[in-house]
Amino acid sequence: MIVQLRICVPSELSAVTLDACKEHTGTAEVALFPGASVSPPGDVIDVQVAREAVEELLEKLHVLKAQEVGSIAISMPELVLSRLADKAEASAPGDGADALIWDEVTRQTGEDSRLTWSYLAFLILATQLAAIGIVTNSTIAIVGAMAVGPEFGPLAALAVALARRQWALGRRAALALGVGFPLAMLLAALTTWVSAALGLFADNTLDTGSAVEFIYHPGPYSLIVAVLAGTAGMLSLISRRSAALIGVFISVTTVPAAGFVAVALVLGEFEKATGSALQLALNLMGIVAAAVLVLVFYHLVSRRLPEAAARRLRWQLTRTRG
Repeated sequence: MIVQLRICVPSELSAVTLDACKEHTGTAEVALFPGASVSPPGDVIDVQVAREAVEELLEKLHVLKAQEVGSIAISMPELVLSRLADKAEASAPGDGADALIWDEVTRQTGEDSRLTWSYLAFLILATQLAAIGIVTNSTIAIVGAMAVGPEFGPLAALAVALARRQWALGRRAALALGVGFPLAMLLAALTTWVSAALGLFADNTLDTGSAVEFIYHPGPYSLIVAVLAGTAGMLSLISRRSAALIGVFISVTTVPAAGFVAVALVLGEFEKATGSALQLALNLMGIVAAAVLVLVFYHLVSRRLPEAAARRLRWQLTRTRG
């Protein structure tokens, strides 16, 4: 798997950046376009590198402060036919499917964790679907609510924030969860109250809904499933296998538990509301904890830039600017 980097740097940093790219293990091709960048003025360097070697190359570019004085754009070509690319992948340690690119994961989870109108809309709609599934004893509606819920984005961002100590990202994710879930539950409670007043369902509907009993009966497997789902979800983000996220969405009981809390409180079923709240807490904590452990594991086993190489790059950078 080949990754393409487009690096824009001032002309005075072009030589040292070019050398860092050419000497990097896993690099297939390097192209230099002198003066190609107009704003900001500078050179453009195009690099093709094996995915498993991208993180260490990015560390080198960060040492050179390429992202501060210019820019680094990363793209994934669908198909690269090149013998040099094949040799680069063979020479790079590890496998592209297992490679973690921290900047990629941080940017993706950061975008998914923003408190936007679309995020709130999806969470509200999912909670409404869950509430309907609860009062109608419909597992189909419950599964639909699981699939629609957008909560994994902020949970993944919270895990990245804890693993990388990026507290600004953590605060943004916590805000999305802290505002989104209470608002969605409040609106679900409101629609439940209106539906009950209109006689759309019986007052004892929670006593007859055997298909949704699992929601307010948390147990060891609730936490186990959440841990497995959090692990699978973070692995899918790292390996860019978005199809696996669908399985994550429909395996955890976050949105259904939130919907059940709202319905149970309106109907005066406080014991079941408490059980559902516990279910929600177990799922949220299990997902985040598992995702953090996955990121910590990848951090420990990933190939890091040796400190000697970092010092050499800093010396070259100082020499160039001097």
